[in-house]
Amino acid sequence: MSDPQHDQNDHDDHGDEEPEGHEGLIKTPKQLIATVVASFVVPIAAIILLVNYVDFGSRTGAGSDGQQADAVALRIQPVGRVEIRDAANPGVLRTGEQVYQGQCSACHAIGAAGSPKFGDAAAWGPRIKTGFDALWNSALKGKNAMPAQSGGEYSDFEVGRAVVYMANQGGAKFDEPKPPAAAASAASAPN
Repeated sequence: MSDPQHDQNDHDDHGDEEPEGHEGLIKTPKQLIATVVASFVVPIAAIILLVNYVDFGSRTGAGSDGQQADAVALRIQPVGRVEIRDAANPGVLRTGEQVYQGQCSACHAIGAAGSPKFGDAAAWGPRIKTGFDALWNSALKGKNAMPAQSGGEYSDFEVGRAVVYMANQGGAKFDEPKPPAAAASAASAPN
C-alpha cells in the first residue's frame, strides 16, 4: 500500500508548479493600461462611426426639402389612375398595322398555337372565304387559344382594321372598315 502522507506531498509538489510555456499576453502594467483603454475606446469609436453612417442621408424634417409642395405631392400621388374613354369618339385611332404590331404579332408572326402566320396565303385562304364579319367576330370574341380582342386594349374598330391588315396580307381584298363617327353620320344622312 502507499503511504497517504507521501501521496499528499507528491500532490502538493506538482500543484505549485506552472506548466512551462504558459504565459499571458499582457506582461507589463503598461500593456494592461493600453488594453483597458482600447477596450473602451474602440467600441465607442465604432458606435460613433455606425451612427454617422446610418444618419448620413438627407433630412426629411422641418427645415429640409422634404416639406416643399412638390415633394409632398410626389409622396402622396395616387398609385394608379382611371382613364375613361368615350367609345363614340375614341380620339386617336391606331392603324391596322399598329394594332398588329402591338398585339397580334405575338402569335401571328410565328404561327403560335395554330394561328395562321402573317402573310401565309395557304393558311389564310379558308379563313378569308368566311368573310370579314366572321374573322372580325372571331377576333372580338376570341377563338381557340386567342382571347377576346386578342387580349388587347383596342376598340372594335381598331381590331377590325387589324383583321383587314392581316387578311389582306394573306391574299384578301377587304376594304378598310369605316370609322365609328363616319359610320354613324352616314347612317343618319338622308338618302
